[in-house]
Amino acid sequence: MTRRELIAAGALCATRAWARTHIDKFSISAITDEIGHSTDQSIAFAHGYGLKFVEIRNPAGTRKEYFSLTEPEIKVDAVLFTNEGLKVSFVNTSLLKFAWPGMEPARKKPEEPAARDKRLAAEKARWDRRMEDLGKAIRCAQIMGCDKVRVFTGSRVAEPAAEFQRIADQIGEMALTAEREKVYLLIENEMSQNVGTAAELAAVLKLIPSKWVGCNWDPHNAYGREAAFPDGYNAVPRNRTLNIQIKAKGVMPSSPEKEDWKTIFEALERDGYKHKIGLETHIFDGTLIAAAHTSMDEILHIVGQL
Repeated sequence: MTRRELIAAGALCATRAWARTHIDKFSISAITDEIGHSTDQSIAFAHGYGLKFVEIRNPAGTRKEYFSLTEPEIKVDAVLFTNEGLKVSFVNTSLLKFAWPGMEPARKKPEEPAARDKRLAAEKARWDRRMEDLGKAIRCAQIMGCDKVRVFTGSRVAEPAAEFQRIADQIGEMALTAEREKVYLLIENEMSQNVGTAAELAAVLKLIPSKWVGCNWDPHNAYGREAAFPDGYNAVPRNRTLNIQIKAKGVMPSSPEKEDWKTIFEALERDGYKHKIGLETHIFDGTLIAAAHTSMDEILHIVGQL
């Protein structure tokens, strides 16, 4: 090998090494209201595991979404996170998580007329203020120093695929605001919604050309409908997956619903995934914090094996 060839080979190896994405604990995040009963407890949890990123939804111990708070209220926790050396990687919101006008949710039981009227009025009010709520969510993200906001796709109807174009049009319209503000809208798959699986995420995203719309893939949200690996992993669009979430039931060693997260992590590293993976504990039997610790222990154990 000549000196020139040796230098070229060395440069190629260096480029490959630089380009390779290694998933480590700095790739891991967690939703604050499911790792502590207060913001201080959530921060302590993050510090205890050496995390540098958190996701937000509600201030821990409350049921109000961050984006619905006043700007001064949001800034209190934004400053607190910054002072504690934590960055917000994702703002979880309930944007569009309701039945849209003209989309009748699939229901197992009929509604009482009074209950139906009340529901329809509430949903219409949410629909009418959807752009206002989008603005609030984007502003919340900006205050938190974050560029990713979660959105949904409307309560699931009997034939979701028939609504995909309408969903794409609506989120595409919202993307114009998101692009102007430099904030990504991430569609989350959830079986209560018209997009419930990775395959459905891929189908809808194909209809939305804006690069400011991606997805938050939560494999366990499609549990029983789609295998997390290989089916879900192979279906979800690589270049538009900008956040991933892990449920405690999907990762705790003793869980009967445990998924093959080691294989998923290996695939993510192999494919150069460079965004965050957040724990959404989501246990409601009184063991939330214990489950959060067990889950994070397992996540970091898997990361340590990569």
